[in-house]
Amino acid sequence: MPGGDDPLLREGELAVLGRISTASNLTLVCDIATADPETPLRVVYKPVRGEQPLWDFPDGTLAGREVATYRIAEVLGWHTVPETILRDGPFGPGMVQRWIDTVDHADTLDLVDLTPAGVVPDGFREVLRAVDPTGTEVSLVHSADPRLRRLAVLDVIVNNADRKGGHALHGTVGGVHSVYGVDHGICLHAENKLRTVLWGWAGEPIPEELLPDITGLLKELSGDLADELAAHLTDTEITALADRARRLLDDPAMPLPDTARPIPWPAF
Repeated sequence: MPGGDDPLLREGELAVLGRISTASNLTLVCDIATADPETPLRVVYKPVRGEQPLWDFPDGTLAGREVATYRIAEVLGWHTVPETILRDGPFGPGMVQRWIDTVDHADTLDLVDLTPAGVVPDGFREVLRAVDPTGTEVSLVHSADPRLRRLAVLDVIVNNADRKGGHALHGTVGGVHSVYGVDHGICLHAENKLRTVLWGWAGEPIPEELLPDITGLLKELSGDLADELAAHLTDTEITALADRARRLLDDPAMPLPDTARPIPWPAF
C-alpha cells in the first residue's frame, strides 16, 4: 500500500504471535484482525521500551528513526520501505510496520549472498572476498537489480549505519511485489556513519531518473516535511539530511567507502 495511511494499521488491535529472536531489540510479529478472519493484517511491532540504548544515537528513539526513513522514502516516491507508523501497542508506544511476504526460491541467490571466491553470477556485483566460519574463502555479492540500487541510494540519503544482507528483502507488501528495506533504527545521524553491504555500485553515477526525486525531497525539506521529521530527529540531523541530498545533486555518484568499518558486522 505505497503512500497509504491505513486506519487499520494505525488503530487495529495488535495480537502478538511471537518474537523474532535474532533481532537485537525487542521485535514482535503481530496480527491485526480484518473483516476477513482468514486474512489478518500481519505487522512487525517494535516497542520503544524494548530498545537497547546506543551511545552514538542518544536523541529520540529508534522507532522514530524507522518512521522518519519511511516518510523520506515515500516523499522520494520510491516506496522502498513498508508502511511504518508510530502508535501504541500492548507494550506501549512503538514502531508498527507492514509485514513483508518474502519470495523463497531455494535454487536462486538472495539479494545479498555468499558465493565461492571469485564466482560472481550474471546480474550480481562483488563487494569483497572474505573467509567464512569454516575457513572457506568466499565472495560477498549482491544483486544488480535496479530496485536494490535505488535502495542503496536511499541508504546514502538517510545515512544508514546498518544495511545488512538480511535487511534487503524481495517480496510482497500489501499486494505490491518489489525490493524492500527494513530495520532503519540507526539511520539519519548527523555524522557520516554509512555502513552497508551494498557497495557494488561505489563510485558509479546515480541513475539520472532518480535525481528529480532527490530534488523534490530537498524542496520538501524546506517546508512541511522538516516539521514532520522534527518529531523524531534533531534540527542538526535534519540539516545534515538536506546536506546529503544536496551533495548527491551536486555530484551525482555513489560514494566510496571512507570509514574504518564500511560494512556492518555481522553482514547478515
